[in-house]
Amino acid sequence: MRYFLLLFSAICLVNCGQSDPEKLEKGMWRGLIETQDQEALPFNFEVINDSLLTVFNADEEIKVDEISFENDSVIIKLPVFEGYLKAKLVDGKSLNGFFIIDDLNRSVPFKAVFGESFRFKTTKNADVNVDGNWETTFSPDSSEDVYKAKGIFKQDGDKVTGTFRTTTGDYRFLEGSVEGSTMKLSAFDGAHAFLFTAQVSDSTMSGMFYSGNHYKEPFIAKRNDKFELADADSLTFLKPGFDALAFSFPDHKGNMVSLSDAQFKNKVVVVQLMGSWCPNCLDESKYFVEYLKSHNSEDIAFVGLAFEYAKTEEKAFENIERLTSRLGITYPVLLAQYGSTNKETAQEKLPMLNHVLSYPTAIYVDKKGKVRKIHTGFNGPATGDLYVEYKSDFESFISELVNE
Repeated sequence: MRYFLLLFSAICLVNCGQSDPEKLEKGMWRGLIETQDQEALPFNFEVINDSLLTVFNADEEIKVDEISFENDSVIIKLPVFEGYLKAKLVDGKSLNGFFIIDDLNRSVPFKAVFGESFRFKTTKNADVNVDGNWETTFSPDSSEDVYKAKGIFKQDGDKVTGTFRTTTGDYRFLEGSVEGSTMKLSAFDGAHAFLFTAQVSDSTMSGMFYSGNHYKEPFIAKRNDKFELADADSLTFLKPGFDALAFSFPDHKGNMVSLSDAQFKNKVVVVQLMGSWCPNCLDESKYFVEYLKSHNSEDIAFVGLAFEYAKTEEKAFENIERLTSRLGITYPVLLAQYGSTNKETAQEKLPMLNHVLSYPTAIYVDKKGKVRKIHTGFNGPATGDLYVEYKSDFESFISELVNE
């Protein structure tokens, strides 16, 4: 009897010593994601309660409502995208773990501390002002990887916001600071972790772009208010001899869907080449959803063709469903490719195109089935006036096609 009493007491002591998992302290946090060259990408988030936090990138606020606790760890899954943070929680006020994207076999060291609301720590004022437009060249010494971009920045004191526009899209909401003659900008959204560092003069900059800890490339820039990128409507086009688009890909129920189907007959159709992993595609999809809510016409149809890096068809459709349900997408999103987002392979599935240069790409088809325009990339809300201009042009062109 005494043995059982002792055993019962021991079990009680163990169980009574176990406590519920620690929770995140409410308030502002500063996260750091490892890159290369001993640099770290900072971002800020605010914990609202045990099941809600907000990630901040300049004007962007990302509401995160998938937070779970396992013993001494917390898992923070950002909306839409596959990436998530998994870290050990210490005293509710510090995190130490990884930013993980399973299907890319990517695991990047991450840590965070409570009570810090700054992004980049600065010890002296800015000596330069980057306000304005910058003609930018990424990988300037590479004949194969070189590409042009347009830097668009606003500076207030030592605080900087803006983005880099390229012919395939923008780098979304960048936020940072200038300390002396050094500029640093970052963005984190659950898909990509971007860090830009540069040495700046009044008219030039030279720096490095980091994507997580797996990629980096140099860039140079010069102040140029007159610089413009190539026309986004001229980069992708039908090969000679083609005037129509044709495809047949499965929906989430396994049904093969084609542009020749009855649901698209005698309608203006916007065909969206995209991926559930792609932030610029997210921005474009949000706008398409917004547009359809205010332009509910039987003469207009949208269809998405998703190119997914998920390793299995099942996981690819799971990621597509996560995107469509989160954004309220009502148009069909078909699985065009999984296991790779390779653009050359994507072009093989749409052989009438000269190339697939960008995710997203929007193909405009008139009521007779003729391709009227192909728009490469997307100027999202981080581009300010360009985003407003894009929306105006989009609505005018669709209206023109509908009224033909």
